Amino acid sequence: MEFNLAIQLVDIDQRSICPAKIFIQNNRIVAIEPIDESAIQTAGFLMPGFVDSHVHIESSMLIPSEFARIAVMHGTVGTVSDPHEIANVCGLEGVQFMINNGKEVPFKFNFGAPSCVPATIFETAGASLDSKDIEALLASDDIKYLSEMMNFPGVLHNDPEVMKKIAAAHRAGKPVDGHAPGLTGASAKQYIEAGISTDHECFTLEEAVDKLSYGMKIIIREGSAAKNFEALAELIDDHPNMIMLCSDDKHPDSLVEGHINQLCARAVAKGLDVFNVLKAACINPVKHYNLNIGTLRVGDPADFIIVEDLTHFKVLQTYIDGQALLQATAGASATALPANTATPRQSLIQSVPATPINQFTCAPVNEIDLSMPVSSYPNSDGLIPVIEALDGQLITNKLYLPATIVDDCLVSNTADDILKMVVVNRYHMAPVAKSFIKNFGFRTGAIASTVAHDSHNIVAVGATDEAIAAAINAVIAAEGGISCVDSHNQTLVLPLPVAGLMSTEDGFEVAKKYTAIDAMAKSLGSSLSAPFMTLSFMALLVIPHLKLSDKGLFDGDQFAFL
Repeated sequence: MEFNLAIQLVDIDQRSICPAKIFIQNNRIVAIEPIDESAIQTAGFLMPGFVDSHVHIESSMLIPSEFARIAVMHGTVGTVSDPHEIANVCGLEGVQFMINNGKEVPFKFNFGAPSCVPATIFETAGASLDSKDIEALLASDDIKYLSEMMNFPGVLHNDPEVMKKIAAAHRAGKPVDGHAPGLTGASAKQYIEAGISTDHECFTLEEAVDKLSYGMKIIIREGSAAKNFEALAELIDDHPNMIMLCSDDKHPDSLVEGHINQLCARAVAKGLDVFNVLKAACINPVKHYNLNIGTLRVGDPADFIIVEDLTHFKVLQTYIDGQALLQATAGASATALPANTATPRQSLIQSVPATPINQFTCAPVNEIDLSMPVSSYPNSDGLIPVIEALDGQLITNKLYLPATIVDDCLVSNTADDILKMVVVNRYHMAPVAKSFIKNFGFRTGAIASTVAHDSHNIVAVGATDEAIAAAINAVIAAEGGISCVDSHNQTLVLPLPVAGLMSTEDGFEVAKKYTAIDAMAKSLGSSLSAPFMTLSFMALLVIPHLKLSDKGLFDGDQFAFL
């Protein structure tokens, strides 16, 4: 393959924009030559492609090959991907599934070795990866880093298995990602000095600045549920060499709308320096993780994008290894995004067949399984612990609120928005774990999901036990997926046959189906921006303050069952 482009070239390192001709041969950049402005033949600005610095592909509900088909529409050429969601369900087989499927398409996935499978001992997962497994993964060229070390208490207390995993990454010369929400001061310093190089969990500026002071790089996250961009954006100008951008978890409808390009547009709109913004989005991740992704240097792989302008970052073309992956279309098509340029565009990455893998052993539940006798639940002066979900955050609050009792059982109180939430073990038969949660807002109906970080048991929330049971049984019948049941017992299900996390269908069609079920969930009364994404994190014990696992109600501050 050989071609050239005469265009305005954005040199991020040199902080310049100038007319240039770029020559591509054998999938690489062989020369870049300055030209007169009158010689420009291609409209727009040529710049390095975007890199999502921390993402769980599984959260898009798409297999990697389908994720890539959509991501290139937004100028993303590569990701730093932690496959710990599927690893928690299917172990090493799950990691290999992601690697193999990702290789089926011309997109640069960079997978890590999941450091915390299971995430904690306080929940039931489908698999376990010990330090020997991690060392074997890190020996592979397909594994670029040790994924987020969520067990920060294990680091602080020098847990032998935790420290062996970190040491294995250091011996392999591969970076270690962090995950330490709220950790500051001496504890943060100790955690970082163990050799952990990044954190994407900061939700306050003060926390991020504290970690930066100890040499840690900060990845600013803006996903479908956790949104920290507004709080942290100014770090891009204050610490331009230490910041990266990520989505972490992004549902399919959100991915169709945009990716890292959206964050760049928002940052520039705030008045941040465009070169600092693009350094965070395109250059810093390549350097930090030593990725085989081009940054517009002679000899680099021909990975770059053409954008309409450096304000809105509307992507006109995406190239990976010199291959054009978008084309203009005369009319709408199944793979055309809502027009954000003058001409609709179509992804040139083709769908590839995939055989699902899964682990699912679960029988249907009934209302009796979900009942909560007053005598079985902790209370103090008639108050019960309630999880308070926060829109746009993974952290929750711990409240103590009056119980609603009917026939000696605790039940949902839709008037005060205190709803029953349950977690059902998907790997073997076990009692249902039950609690209450505030801020879902459902006046009727229920939703359920087998996307339930990080062990991916079945999590459900609803207005009545009848609706909750129906929603749970719908995903059990599908052996994985998300479901919604309305006041008329109408049920909508999006099956996710790959580990109960991902669909093998066309990604654009999955996005449409997700949009429909998301709208149905919101019609039940929820004002949450992403009810299913928020629900998926309500069993994530490593994020404070109160969560529910399949084994019980968990206090994230005490790191013990309540």
